[in-house]
Amino acid sequence: MEDILKKINEPKDLRKLNTKEKEELSKEIRQEILDIVAKNGGHLASNLGVVELTIALHSVFNTPKDKIIWDVGHQSYVHKILTGRKDKMDTLRQFKGIAGFPKTSESEYDVFNTGHSSTSISVGTGIARARDLLGKDYNVIAVIGDGSLTGGMAEEALNDAGASKTKLIVILNDNEMSISKNVGGIPTFLSKLRTRKFYTNANSRVKRYILKIPKAGEKIVDLVQRCKKTIKQIFIPNMYFEDIGFTYLGPVDGHNIEKLENILKIAKEVKGPVLVHIITKKGKGYKFAEENPDKFHGISPFNIETGEKLEKSKKDYSKVFGDKLLELAKKDKKIVAVTAAMKDGTGLKEFAKQFPDRFFDVGIAEGHAVGLVAGMAKAGLKPVLPLYSSFLQRGYDQLIHDVAIQNIPVTICIDRAGLVGNDGETHHGIFDLSFSSAIPNLTIMAPKDFKELEEMLEFGISFNGPVLIRYPRGGEGKNKIEKNDKIVLGKSELIKSGKDISIIAIGKMVDRAIEVSNLLKEKNIDAEIINVRFLKPLDKENILKSIEKTKKVVTMEDGLLNGGLYTNILDLINRSSIENIKVIPVGYDDCFITHGSTHELEKEMKTDVKSIMEEICKK
Repeated sequence: MEDILKKINEPKDLRKLNTKEKEELSKEIRQEILDIVAKNGGHLASNLGVVELTIALHSVFNTPKDKIIWDVGHQSYVHKILTGRKDKMDTLRQFKGIAGFPKTSESEYDVFNTGHSSTSISVGTGIARARDLLGKDYNVIAVIGDGSLTGGMAEEALNDAGASKTKLIVILNDNEMSISKNVGGIPTFLSKLRTRKFYTNANSRVKRYILKIPKAGEKIVDLVQRCKKTIKQIFIPNMYFEDIGFTYLGPVDGHNIEKLENILKIAKEVKGPVLVHIITKKGKGYKFAEENPDKFHGISPFNIETGEKLEKSKKDYSKVFGDKLLELAKKDKKIVAVTAAMKDGTGLKEFAKQFPDRFFDVGIAEGHAVGLVAGMAKAGLKPVLPLYSSFLQRGYDQLIHDVAIQNIPVTICIDRAGLVGNDGETHHGIFDLSFSSAIPNLTIMAPKDFKELEEMLEFGISFNGPVLIRYPRGGEGKNKIEKNDKIVLGKSELIKSGKDISIIAIGKMVDRAIEVSNLLKEKNIDAEIINVRFLKPLDKENILKSIEKTKKVVTMEDGLLNGGLYTNILDLINRSSIENIKVIPVGYDDCFITHGSTHELEKEMKTDVKSIMEEICKK
């Protein structure tokens, strides 16, 4: 039995297969995903873990009429293979290819664009309510992982959906992992629920035995069923899901297709909200991913035989941050580190190992993390919170309400700032300069290189106020910059003097400014380069002095122009008495940027060196 996958072009083809054929199909899909991710990189462990679940969902439900919403969406590769895109999967996460997350523009089977966690139950409840009000008839299925369940938005949605009596099916994919190992009360609760199988099996055996008792058997069973809730409280305390209004089904083996299909068919018949608890293994079927699911959560191209990345890891900003924080923490016991389920990704692995009592993983709860560090700082600690730029968006209110208003001295390090590449618009960190620069009391910094990051971190921890330090994914630029002035609040750094044009750059774009300057020199254009360092407070005096001298300005940032460096420089010029200034912005206009390599995207968005040169010479 082989090549079953070749026969599957859409979900209705699945319904023609028997269980044995679907099991064989599972093996073929796993191999297909391994081959694709090994070549292109991507999210491996999560997809290997949902193969049987995805097959069962599309076998039982009538998609695309029935709506499946994938929480986060990084586990949707199997779904894409089964919904008409298997022949395009070799373009996965490539520029103009198949996205690594659900995209409504790709297929009618992709119900909702996702990329961040804990959103599916909210969206599913909304779609279900719209269905009811519009008099339509279809199932709504929200698939969410146990890691995502630690997010506050998921809890809010469960609370609402449970009380709504709306027909909604929530699939809880419980693999005991998010990116790092799950922490907190919700995972502890779920581990207790996994023991429910003891109760379910025991209950079925007892019921069969009692029914054999002549005459009295049925009466006894009826009495037991009327006492069901009491029995549950004895065997399974804290039945949270049922207490808030869900019918709870499970747990069930998430790799047994027959059992999965049976429980999903039962879920279809339940009136009102139902939660199906399935147990899966992240990385299922690939030894290296099973043993190291965190390493294979999101991975660059690798060797299938050895599990090793094809390109060896190089020193990057996250590692530099983690090493420097560890060094500072050894000297100062008040320094603590907080993460939102991203210990490894943000460089805190060694810190957690050496200072377990000063390391706090709050789960996928960025808003809580920002509020937590505000409380820590208020009580006398020196908290440092690294977050990916696109995830800090989820803590925006806390940034204003809990931190900035009270001017509380916390250090928030914004990792993955700017373009991040193949994960696309939900993960690019292009908004942080814009949404943070409007907030009073924040000090906003961006280093040009590793050395400057270390010094900014040291400055931030000792500063008596809230500090944001943003830095990109990956390593330093091509140019070794010898200039390294001491960090002084609100002061920029003059990298190179010039008389014809002022290039005002921030963060990683300082390196690009040097490349542009070298090319301009060949055209006899003498460029002055200013490393802004501080977007806020801006070095008005020195920047205006340069602008007044050259009368021509290029602003360079790896973020949105609107609200970022360009906007702040324009405002500075408008408030000054300097006239007749030409300003050329380099950055991103109001847009969401697709997936692809950083190099391809920069070329597309005209922030690469060639495009910048063309723009300067044109004006």
